[in-house]
Amino acid sequence: MKHDTAGDPESGLKWTRKTTEKIAHQLDSVGIKVGSNTVGKLLKQLGFSLRVNHKKISTCSGPERDEQFLYLSSIRDKFIADGLPVISVDTKKKELVGNFHNKGVTWEQNPVNVNDHDFRSLAKGLAAPYGIYDIRCNQGFVCVGNSYDTPEFAVSSIEKWWCELGQYHYPEKKKLLILADAGGSNGCRPRAWKYNLQKIMCDHYGIEITVCHFPAGASKWNPIEHRLFSEISKNWAGRPLVDFGTIEKYINTTSTVSGLTVKARLVTRQFEKGIKITDEQMEMLCIEKHSILPKWNYTILPS
Repeated sequence: MKHDTAGDPESGLKWTRKTTEKIAHQLDSVGIKVGSNTVGKLLKQLGFSLRVNHKKISTCSGPERDEQFLYLSSIRDKFIADGLPVISVDTKKKELVGNFHNKGVTWEQNPVNVNDHDFRSLAKGLAAPYGIYDIRCNQGFVCVGNSYDTPEFAVSSIEKWWCELGQYHYPEKKKLLILADAGGSNGCRPRAWKYNLQKIMCDHYGIEITVCHFPAGASKWNPIEHRLFSEISKNWAGRPLVDFGTIEKYINTTSTVSGLTVKARLVTRQFEKGIKITDEQMEMLCIEKHSILPKWNYTILPS
């Protein structure tokens, strides 16, 4: 057993990589007759248990990571104390639209039959839900697109939130803090993300936008993940997302006892991917990089 045994040296828990059937077979080969159920009981008495992998080893840790979390927290607290809007943004996992299997269980008299294969060719489309979570109001806003998840789509979704909710919750406020992941359509590297924030938001509405990115590999700490997206997934768990209207309905009806409300909007506009922003266009932007980790923290001002 020793070559197939692993465990936790602190708690004393052990587990084996062999199945009880294989252990019983090996015992039988040396003349010990025993069933697999008895092997399982004996293993428990010896401190063994069925275990799964735990994602607890960080591979992205470093001094910059801790420094960014501390700085991000201080900026967020300052905006909240001043009564300014703070939003967390990200794109939820893309969903195949059609009669496909959706993880989860529901109370039914009979199971819902869905396609036996999740082929992309059978889908009516691929939904890209871009979410905006208002931390102060505990309110979500999701734009469900059927096009590419581009920086322009991300900024256009933020603009929709601002037009429908933001400017009414925060009248006369001319500053906005955005918390975003370091990658994706709202990442710290895409030029189009900063360019569209300047042109679509800052210049058009005259607001000053501060962006703070979470370090790479730290997206699970983005508030939108556990305060909005997880609740949406719970609401439609076990239900096939047969069309875009169904997706919109489930997002709109997502709520929690803590007061979360969500609004969804379908976006039919087709966004072009691969748009290049030139050096000349970038030089025209009014971007102030913060003194602390400027690659992740910057403020965009109206021209």
